[in-house]
Amino acid sequence: MTPNIASVFNNASSDFTMQRNHIRKDTAAWRLQVWVSFGLAVTLCAIGLAYLPGADLDRAFVVMGYMFCLSTAFALAKFVRDNEVRKVDTPMWGLVVWCGFGLAMLLTAWGLYRMDVNPTYKAFLGVSWLFLISTVFTLAKTLRDAHEALLAERDAA
Repeated sequence: MTPNIASVFNNASSDFTMQRNHIRKDTAAWRLQVWVSFGLAVTLCAIGLAYLPGADLDRAFVVMGYMFCLSTAFALAKFVRDNEVRKVDTPMWGLVVWCGFGLAMLLTAWGLYRMDVNPTYKAFLGVSWLFLISTVFTLAKTLRDAHEALLAERDAA
């Protein structure tokens, strides 16, 4: 009788026991870094938008684009995390979430590209916008991890 290769390298019963008893939490330093990064991204975007030269309509468009991207990024992060282990949302909701995020990113990029401002200013707005979007995903994951750790602690008690 040949042993199963997976059983040689993985002892399922001890792995399960260890995972069940261990509640993984982020460190305080990580949480601080995530919040500082998000705050810095929001601040940079706010500064860039506050001093944006041009017509009021252009500024309003870009502010709405940033807010649209921000909200759809949080929605996408939640959707991906909720459906990580098993599908809990309908395929149509997935299409709405992914298309909303894609549309927000595309329209905001188009708006930044079409604005009649200095290319250096466009670059600042673009980089701060992408920084904001990347920090949203990290913040969403950190908040969700903390929530799941809290639930696990309650269940363990």
